[in-house]
Amino acid sequence: MTPPATNFWRIAGMSYLQYVNRAAGSVRSALKEPMKSKLSAQGEFSYKASAWVDGTQMSKTEITSLSQAGK
Repeated sequence: MTPPATNFWRIAGMSYLQYVNRAAGSVRSALKEPMKSKLSAQGEFSYKASAWVDGTQMSKTEITSLSQAGK
């Protein structure tokens, strides 16, 4: 019996989002100018997240990396 198929990013211990971001970063770094500088800004992101406790919104925290997301 063959083992069940598993996605290689899962075997590597990454989430799908981490895999997609690394792949997109690799593609952007392989581009030539002027497209490389034009698309380099898309590699950066940030958003504000806040937790809710007992129906009240707590203070907002700026998220600037995937390692901060979900905490």
